[in-house]
Amino acid sequence: MQSHYYKIQKNGHTIFKINRQNKLSKNGRGDSMDKEQEQNILDEVNKGATMGMDAIKFLSPKVGDEKFQKVLDVEYNKYKDISRRANQLYSNYSKEEPHETNTMNKMMTWYGIQMKTFEDKSNSKISELLMQGTNMGIIEGRRLLNQNPHVQNNIKELLGDFVKMQEDSVETLKRYL
Repeated sequence: MQSHYYKIQKNGHTIFKINRQNKLSKNGRGDSMDKEQEQNILDEVNKGATMGMDAIKFLSPKVGDEKFQKVLDVEYNKYKDISRRANQLYSNYSKEEPHETNTMNKMMTWYGIQMKTFEDKSNSKISELLMQGTNMGIIEGRRLLNQNPHVQNNIKELLGDFVKMQEDSVETLKRYL
């Protein structure tokens, strides 16, 4: 007899399966939160951190204000630290490296930055662009926290720190609007 499941997928990965008896399982193994989901969360955190680093790297050559550049350098290092921490935890789940932003996304980010700063390279415009991306990261991070309350504490702590870091970043960038 064949089992029937309803799958919930994100980015091509099965996150949960629900069988006819409405029993929730992770990839059919019966555990509500397993290593694969935690690995997916680490992948998302690392992709968000590398996207933040990429955006700052693409915008930095356009910054003429030394004080603002120092602020961006600090923000870049915060993203780098989050990525380093995600990489450390990831080794508990896989021998591979965590996912980063793919080449197409990097190219689209670069192109979007070039177009949006073609005529306006002001601190205000650069802050606005960074805040838009950071807010998307905050939303995704909060969603991951809310939808995964049973992840291991070290993963929850990293995810919480990442969201908090981005929230602090928005507050810092607001001063330059």
